[in-house]
Amino acid sequence: MSVVKVELGARAYPVIIESGLLARAGEHLAPIARSHPMVIVADENVAGHLATLRASLDAAGLHSESIVLPAGEGSKSWSTLEALCDRLLDMGVERGDHVVALGGGVIGDLVGFATAILKRGCGFVQVPTTLLAQVDSSVGGKTGINTRAGKNLIGAFHQPKMVLIDPDVLDTLPARQLRAGYAEVVKYGLIDDAAFFAWCEENGARLLAGDAGARTYAIAHSVAAKARIVGDDEFETSGRRALLNLGHTFGHALEAEAGFSDRLLHGEGVAAGCALAFGFSAAQGLCPAGDAARVAAHWRAVGLPDGLGAAGIEAPAARLIEHMRHDKKASAGRIPFLLARGIGQTYLDRDVDLGAVEAFLAAA
Repeated sequence: MSVVKVELGARAYPVIIESGLLARAGEHLAPIARSHPMVIVADENVAGHLATLRASLDAAGLHSESIVLPAGEGSKSWSTLEALCDRLLDMGVERGDHVVALGGGVIGDLVGFATAILKRGCGFVQVPTTLLAQVDSSVGGKTGINTRAGKNLIGAFHQPKMVLIDPDVLDTLPARQLRAGYAEVVKYGLIDDAAFFAWCEENGARLLAGDAGARTYAIAHSVAAKARIVGDDEFETSGRRALLNLGHTFGHALEAEAGFSDRLLHGEGVAAGCALAFGFSAAQGLCPAGDAARVAAHWRAVGLPDGLGAAGIEAPAARLIEHMRHDKKASAGRIPFLLARGIGQTYLDRDVDLGAVEAFLAAA
């Protein structure tokens, strides 16, 4: 077992990583359970994992009820949020209860936001079942839904009580979903850990092929990296936490162009976005061209998109810029970009010339 602590004072919580943890989750949930059933919210793709989790609760003497929602980004909507809140209220969820989010980033974000606003704040537990959710979205307390204007523009910071990560659940994850999650693993190396990026270059294929040791190491290393950043800058006020958005300004624009659909998964957008961020940095003379080439080469080596064409995006550059203008981090009409001086040397630039970005995208 590996335990990573997210240090947030009175709201600190553990991220527990252990093979086979799902079948023993009841042992960890028992201390926070109350007399009435614990509610589990899952998506329709994780029916097998839901049965395992409920059996674990039964074994610990805990009763449970479940809500199953449609899978996919379409569930991060006003209508699904409203329906979920109504269901939770009908089931008698109280402020002192903890709702369990079982699934990928969509379920985690949706349940996190629902519990943030339900009765002005209920508890919740993250049990992520995708690699992307395990290494990124389940940790840090960012919750929310999508709107017509863009991704995650409605939401709240709401930290979970704990995060339970079982690497074994990745055995049932489709290969494309696993690759998409791997993009978020690599991101931590690109931000400030060049040695970890080199580890990914050496071991990424083994991780994606199912090597348990590589998989568990990558999850624990990624969670520890995110926990450190979140502990330093929970609400993204100092700029430190903004580093976690590497690839996201470009990537969200690509996702918006794809209609936030399965045409382009979030992790695929992040991969292409990281490649574009490094490519733009190199084009501006900020980053060695060789480093940008290494990033793109690694994405290609593991089957992830390394730019607009590989992501299936053929939109005019001006339209992509318009998508970026809806970035929730925009301020005074300026769009902050995460750029790079090299691998492991990401920084936040709030004064990027959008004309230069548009010209770069037009030529990409």
